[in-house]
Amino acid sequence: MTNEQTPQIGGTAGGQDLARTEGTVPARFEDPGLPEHRLRQSDVDPAAAKRAERQVVAMFAISILGTIGFLLAYFLVRPGETVASMRISNIALGISLFLAMFGIGAAAVHWAKTLMSDHERQEARHPQRSDAATREAALDVLRQGAEDSGIGRRGVLKGAVVSAVALAPLTVAVPLIGEVGGDWNVSKFRHTLWERGKRLARDPSGEPIRAADVTIGSVFHVIPENLREEGGSHWIEEKAKAVVLMVRMDPRDLKETPERAGWSYDGIVAYSKICTHVGCPVALYEQQTHHLLCPCHQSTFDMSDGAKVVFGPAARPLPQLPITVDDDGYLIAQDDFDEPIGPSYWERLR
Repeated sequence: MTNEQTPQIGGTAGGQDLARTEGTVPARFEDPGLPEHRLRQSDVDPAAAKRAERQVVAMFAISILGTIGFLLAYFLVRPGETVASMRISNIALGISLFLAMFGIGAAAVHWAKTLMSDHERQEARHPQRSDAATREAALDVLRQGAEDSGIGRRGVLKGAVVSAVALAPLTVAVPLIGEVGGDWNVSKFRHTLWERGKRLARDPSGEPIRAADVTIGSVFHVIPENLREEGGSHWIEEKAKAVVLMVRMDPRDLKETPERAGWSYDGIVAYSKICTHVGCPVALYEQQTHHLLCPCHQSTFDMSDGAKVVFGPAARPLPQLPITVDDDGYLIAQDDFDEPIGPSYWERLR
């Protein structure tokens, strides 16, 4: 005789069979209700509540100091002509702005966790507009919440939050107001230091570039020759407008329109490095596809086809710098860019 085994449907840790039968799943689950409320230290210890209040006030004070620090940095730590001065100004503004905003946020969170009421409340769903009695009850709950927050009897806390919240918008308003009456002459973006006969030079050395030194697949970061001398005290701004990325590819890979047929030289093309989206520097060149990538928002331009946009949020191709060579074999500009560089602005359709 053989022993027949009954097939197992399932098993528990103790080895018992589990049989799935109809009707074991209830039609609905009982409401477990709210968990038992646990009092915080600040609810039972007045000293802990006072300590929490001082901590919240300190955080609002940090926000106030951050706002004041931002204003001082904005007016006193102005960026100069050097990269170091710009870095110091940005750091001062960034840290103070962080403190101004973080202080308010941290204080609000700590206040809610330690001083405001944390009693769980629930109510049944009801029509969108409640009856008068329910609306009055809701107002009563709000009044109780205001009383639980202690804002009415904590004068220092009330002054701290009002001061911090009132001063924080100055971090945005002052820079905006400071620009009123400033230089809004957008025509400066229409022209750069590039002009007919201006030699292309390596960035940052300023060494002129011979066409013979540019091999197929190579990439050059380019500035106008004698940039510092001709740019004067504003040479950094002039450089920011005039920077160029130049590549050389097989002339057979170029797709040039008839009106731009003479803007390149033996496969060498030069385009503005300033992205037409928000002005980031585009400098990531992929040799095989001839694509140029902006690292900020991934706008991608095809250098072999007029730097047209093939991907990303940019709406316009990169402006092209028409180039040729002089009698000594150095690359030179034929003229300025064919259109204003950088992002679109209100005097442009795109």
